Amino acid sequence: MSLAKKIVSYVLITLVLVFTIVSILGIWDIIRDLENVVLNIIYSLIVIFAASAVILFIFNVFMKDSEHKP
Repeated sequence: MSLAKKIVSYVLITLVLVFTIVSILGIWDIIRDLENVVLNIIYSLIVIFAASAVILFIFNVFMKDSEHKP
């Protein structure tokens, strides 16, 4: 794998992680009452799931080893 693909992959993963953290902090801005806690937990899990899917896609597309090619 070329060095450029590795660098691009790590930059994209870093950006995804930063945006995920910012999104979670936005969701959990201020918890004013306990009724919203469950909704905030669900939103946080959705954001984490989406970020995981993007990171998995980046790993599968950009960071594939050439050994696994048939």
